Amino acid sequence: MPARGIQHVDLTVADVARSIAFYTELLGPLGFKEYGRYPSYRGSEEVVYFQFGHDHLGLRPADRGQHRYYEVGIEHIAFFVDTREEVDDAYQRCVTMGANVHYPPELDRDIGDYYALFVFDPDGIRVEVACAPSVWP
Repeated sequence: MPARGIQHVDLTVADVARSIAFYTELLGPLGFKEYGRYPSYRGSEEVVYFQFGHDHLGLRPADRGQHRYYEVGIEHIAFFVDTREEVDDAYQRCVTMGANVHYPPELDRDIGDYYALFVFDPDGIRVEVACAPSVWP
């Protein structure tokens, strides 16, 4: 039997409250919502979990350091939506909140209907918001 998919990904962030505000502003209007706060196995921290469709993202405090784009670790995380208008609206929210936009919404060069926005979260983790009906209907 095939696997069901990735159930969740946890990100370590410098400031959990700041990251909650960023992801809620960017993705909240698209259905991204907090569903629980749990103590971690380390006992000294709380992990905040969000749901987006059937997928989950956890935010937990980092011990130290900072994320560096294209070094070992996550290159980017992607959130898929149903329409290009939702991608464009997410872009406008990024502009309004002064986020560091890597690429404004545009069509992919290789996949005709792959329309995506790339933005860096407050810790420099690249986030994609995309619509691609032929790839993910």
